[in-house]
Amino acid sequence: MSEELTQRVLNTIAASKRLPPETVTIDSEFQALNIDSMDAVEILFALENEFEINIPDDDVRNVKNVRDMVAGVARLVEAKDAGAQAGQ
Repeated sequence: MSEELTQRVLNTIAASKRLPPETVTIDSEFQALNIDSMDAVEILFALENEFEINIPDDDVRNVKNVRDMVAGVARLVEAKDAGAQAGQ
C-alpha cells in the first residue's frame, strides 16, 4: 500500500464523517470512529468516486476497520491499473 493511497482513504473517511483528519488512522476501528452501516455505505460511495473503482458487495462484508478498507481499495486500484495497462 502506498502512503499516498492510504492518506487518500483516510482523508475520504474523515471528510465523509466530518471528522478531523488526524483522528482517522490506519489502525482506527469503525466502532471507535462511530461509523455505522449507513456511514459505511456513504464512505464506500465516496471511495468509489475518489478512486474510480467499484467495490463489490462481497468485499464490503469483510471490512471491519480502516486497515481492511485501505487494503481492499489498494487491491481494486491495482486491478484497475493492471487492466488499463493490459488494454494499451
